[in-house]
Amino acid sequence: MQLFAISLRRVFAAASVVLASAACATPSPEFECIAGAQPGGGFDRTCKLLRTAFADDPSLNRHFRIRHMPGGIGAVAWHTVTSQRRAEPNTLVAFSTGSVLNIVLGRFGKGTVNDVRWIATVGADHGAVAVRADAPYADLPSLLAHLKAKPSSVIFGGGGRLGSQDWMKSALVARAAGVPHKAMRYVAFEGGGESLTALISGHIHVYAGDASEIAPFVKSGEVRLLTVLAAARLPGVLSNVPTPRELGVSIEEWTTVRGVYAGPDVPPADVERLTRIFERISRSESFVKARDDLGMTPFNLRGEALTTYVKKDAQRLKKLASDFGLGSP
Repeated sequence: MQLFAISLRRVFAAASVVLASAACATPSPEFECIAGAQPGGGFDRTCKLLRTAFADDPSLNRHFRIRHMPGGIGAVAWHTVTSQRRAEPNTLVAFSTGSVLNIVLGRFGKGTVNDVRWIATVGADHGAVAVRADAPYADLPSLLAHLKAKPSSVIFGGGGRLGSQDWMKSALVARAAGVPHKAMRYVAFEGGGESLTALISGHIHVYAGDASEIAPFVKSGEVRLLTVLAAARLPGVLSNVPTPRELGVSIEEWTTVRGVYAGPDVPPADVERLTRIFERISRSESFVKARDDLGMTPFNLRGEALTTYVKKDAQRLKKLASDFGLGSP
C-alpha cells in the first residue's frame, strides 16, 4: 500500500510537470482579423498583410486567423464588434477611408468615429481606374472621350452603393469626361473582390477601385490599369501606370488609408500593447516588402494620432459627400 501511495505521488508529480510544460508551450491567444467583405478586396488584403507580418515576428508566437464577414461593406463587422465583441483585445477589424465615409453617411447605423478604438494603419492605397485587358480603351483619355460621346454605353462598378468610396471615384472619372454623376451608370457590389470578378467577366466596363486590389490582376494580364489617382507614380509593380496629371486630365487624387480598429471596451493597456506591436512590425522587412508588392505606400499612424486623423478625415468626407448632394456638412 505504501509503495502504491509512493507510485501514485510520483504519477501526480510527473503529471504536474507535464501540465506545467504544456501550459508554457500553449500558444498565446490567437489574433483574429475581420475582413468585412468577400475575399479579394481591400479588407482581405489588409488582413493578409498583417498575417504575413505577424508570422515573421518571433515575439508573436500566436495564431493569426482571418474571418470574412461580408455585409454592408463593413457594416456587419462594425456592429459585431461594437455590440457583441466590445472588449476583445486581439480581435481586429480591417477598415479603410471608405469605412469612415460609410460612418459619416450613417450606413453603419447611429455609429460615429468615436465608437471604436482606432489601433493602427498599415499603409496608404490609391484610387485606380481599371478596365478589362481586351477593352477598347487604350488609355484614360480614350475612355473619357468614349464616355463623353456615349455616357450610357459605359457601365461602372464598385464596392458599395450610391455615395460609397468606389462610387465617388467613379463619379470623379465621369465628371472629368463632362458627364454628371446622375447620368453615370453604376452597379454596386459587395466589395472589390466581386467588382473585379464582374469586370473580368464583362458585366461591367470600368472599375474605379484601389491599386492594391487591382495590382494582382494587372500581373496576371486580366486587367489593364489606365491611371492611379495619386500625386506621383507608385513604386514597384505599378510604376509604369501614369497619373491623371501626366495625361493632362483633371481628376482629384484619392488616397485610401488602410488599417485596423478594435472594440470600444478594449482596455487602454491593451490598446497600448497593440500600438507597440504595430510600431515594431511596420519596420520589419517582410512587412515593407509585402506592402510594396501590393502597390501601397507608407502611412504609419497609431493610437491617438490615428484617432485624431480619422476624426479630421470624417469632416473632409462629410463635405465631399455634400458636394455630390449626399448630405450636408
